[in-house]
Amino acid sequence: MTESILPPLTPSTLYLVATPIGNLEDMTLRGLRVLKECDVVAAEDTRRSGQLLKHFEISKPMLSYFQFNEAKRSEEIIERLRRGQRVALVTDAGTPGISDPGERVVKAARAAGFRVESIPGACALVAALTASGLSTAEFHFIGFLPHKSGQRRKKLEALKSFDGTLVLYESPYRIEKLLGELHEIYKERTIVLARELTKKFEEYLRGTPAELLEMLKKRSLKGEFVVLISGNEGEEDDREEGEESGERESEESSF
Repeated sequence: MTESILPPLTPSTLYLVATPIGNLEDMTLRGLRVLKECDVVAAEDTRRSGQLLKHFEISKPMLSYFQFNEAKRSEEIIERLRRGQRVALVTDAGTPGISDPGERVVKAARAAGFRVESIPGACALVAALTASGLSTAEFHFIGFLPHKSGQRRKKLEALKSFDGTLVLYESPYRIEKLLGELHEIYKERTIVLARELTKKFEEYLRGTPAELLEMLKKRSLKGEFVVLISGNEGEEDDREEGEESGERESEESSF
């Protein structure tokens, strides 16, 4: 039986390669092949991505792109694509373009008429949502909230009427502040905190904002968080049940 020969990478293509968010076993075979066969790896942090390449015994030229040099690097990547190079774009962890500077690189490549191909893999958003126990039928991903309190509150207030699950990222340094804000705005909602995803100490904490704040008093939580907020379906159901109960009482009293 002859093994199928995989097609070579396409010249002048930007490949978005998802990388592990914690567990190195989550690196896909396709992702490894692209990293091995590409001409250059564009990385948000060349030191961190360099360790990943070293682990898988891959040696490739690297260039860095991050928030403060993404405009310049986008131009350089476009020029490499013009020369027919195959460029692999990776972020620190997870899928490029999700809450990181890779989004700008993709827009620039598309605008210049070059092919962009996504190599699916690990993504903290998907991992947390699917295991949270909250509704996955409809969800809204926010990414990181603004740092300024007024802007954060305005954003959270604007999303309160959304029926589905809300998903956002937060750092351990602001998680207590966020829970305090959620206690004011989403007091009765179920909140799920997902941390250390795919790692040895992966954990899902579940409760109201007040209950989670009590948990934080007894322990320190490290690592990046995916925060999930249940939709307002429960609140609407409670209101509807109350209205129906009131209607029944009114009808019964008329007999």
